[in-house]
Amino acid sequence: MTSLAENAGKELKTILIFAGVIWGVFFLSLALPLADYGVHPRTWLGLIGIVTMPLLHATFGHLVGNTLPLIVLLFLLVGSRARSWRIVLEISILSGVLVWLLGRDANYVGASALIYGLIAFLVLGGFLERRPIPIVVAAITFLFYGGSLLWGLVPRPGPVAWDAHLWGAVAGGVVAFHLARPIKWRRKTPVPETTQLELTE
Repeated sequence: MTSLAENAGKELKTILIFAGVIWGVFFLSLALPLADYGVHPRTWLGLIGIVTMPLLHATFGHLVGNTLPLIVLLFLLVGSRARSWRIVLEISILSGVLVWLLGRDANYVGASALIYGLIAFLVLGGFLERRPIPIVVAAITFLFYGGSLLWGLVPRPGPVAWDAHLWGAVAGGVVAFHLARPIKWRRKTPVPETTQLELTE
């Protein structure tokens, strides 16, 4: 059976390809208006952005700022859990839906919602599962990104999509509760004794 560590090594190539696609889309957007196809809340065209939002970035600085955290968090994810890309997909879709439903009148682009969702998932999922590897990953994640997570959720004016960060974190928490299989404490009920029947001749 392939260990999670070995799986992480194999998935690193996929992670780098995913990051490469995001960079490729950015350079393509310099010639085409791709960045216009982010999440526009409560519009039919904005529904496209639920899928495309993590791939689109407004500026080169925005792209660079998101790339390293995304690679690190994805590596931590695939190194600690199976079904990692299902988790990525669910966080991306759920955060996009929440932004579409509850976001401001703006065009939301960038992988920030996914990044905040991954942070929330890794931290909450680690403590829910109560297994050594997820707990260590949760501690590492919070050590490096806990401050950024909290600061990124602070409402403030300007182009920073703090509300997308918030809905990304909410999505990560929901997926953690759904997939991390928290330990359920159940009261043990006594097994009823089997009635013995005596056979008489």
